[in-house]
Amino acid sequence: MRWAHSQQVLSQARKLAPVVGNARVVLAVSAILHDVGYASAAVDTGQHMIDGARYLARLGCDPLVCSLVAYHSSSEWEAAELGLAPALAEFERPPSDLLDAITFCDLTSGPDGAPVDATSRLDEVLCRYAPDHVVHRAVSAARPALLAMVARVEERLAARPGGYPM
Repeated sequence: MRWAHSQQVLSQARKLAPVVGNARVVLAVSAILHDVGYASAAVDTGQHMIDGARYLARLGCDPLVCSLVAYHSSSEWEAAELGLAPALAEFERPPSDLLDAITFCDLTSGPDGAPVDATSRLDEVLCRYAPDHVVHRAVSAARPALLAMVARVEERLAARPGGYPM
């Protein structure tokens, strides 16, 4: 199921190519690899974003890809909840437009690989975790910021002639 999700995240990234310009390859690579931190070979801290970024860094991956993997979606909030802010800080925070883009791609891709709206995706994540779980707390706290990131990308897409390619 995670593979279907990652493939849809890549599909979304490809659709954003016109608004990310020269960063389209970095975004696409980050999209397909964004959840690599769940792989047993990558697990270190237990926070999949940081673990994935560390794993990719060990493999010699582009630092911007590592940063996008490290910071995507609710990573900053989750790292704060877990006391892992110093580990996250091993990676430079990516440019806001690219962080918005990778987060948009993740939050508009369902766990089964279907396209979804970001609000539904966040609701789905919250339903999977008990209210006292770190992911539930982090996503709840991050929700307004995450939806703002998605809205900024949607605004950039809407401003293009022809809008967003479905």
